[in-house]
Amino acid sequence: MDNRNPSSWNVSKGLARGLLRDRAERRRLLARILMAVLAIISAGLLLIDHWLEANIWRFLIWWGTCAALTCLMMLLALYDLLAVIREEREKSGR
Repeated sequence: MDNRNPSSWNVSKGLARGLLRDRAERRRLLARILMAVLAIISAGLLLIDHWLEANIWRFLIWWGTCAALTCLMMLLALYDLLAVIREEREKSGR
């Protein structure tokens, strides 16, 4: 395999690894996901509620997407919590 032209899978793995190891980047990603979730929920409750009520599949897909993003955000927050605990333990020498 030619290392001068890495596959998109290797590039994606490298980006994810860098994102998960950098505390500031993790926190920025968490903030972006939180803003997206809040925007989607607000839009669903205030702006397009009649459009969502018109079709059960739209309703399920819309709120399923909200639930999936919320779960992603919670998992990333849990990962961040565990990573911070690990970093602090390494600093203190335990």
